[in-house]
Amino acid sequence: MEGPGVVPRADPSEMPTPGPPAPPTPTPASPASLVSMDEFGRVDLRVAVVLAAERVAGADRLLSLEIDLGDERRTIVSGIAHFYEPEALVGRRIVVVANLQPARIRGVESRGMLLAAGGREPDQAFGLITVDDAIPPGARVS
Repeated sequence: MEGPGVVPRADPSEMPTPGPPAPPTPTPASPASLVSMDEFGRVDLRVAVVLAAERVAGADRLLSLEIDLGDERRTIVSGIAHFYEPEALVGRRIVVVANLQPARIRGVESRGMLLAAGGREPDQAFGLITVDDAIPPGARVS
């Protein structure tokens, strides 16, 4: 016994053609996520020169970097080993958060954080935030 269908049949000529996905609609920042100028001013961004770099023992993603901040040397640990060979970093001028609380990562005290952009997986684009060689180590970034 046949009767009318529960759902009417779609006309294939009226179906939308597949195309590229629509770009995501930007979501406005909620007031709770906005940072005041005073809060931003507390972050000490400075230029550092990488003096030495090596892999952290027992960690696939971590590199330990010895950096020069102009008036001091310190060590930072970063999860960039999938993107950079240690020797390729020596001499580069990077931007770091210099006033971050120290953290012990895999037994190494990290006293800062480098700034980078991009993905977290090896197949995604990734890059360090760097500055021209004319900018001296320790210079403030604003």
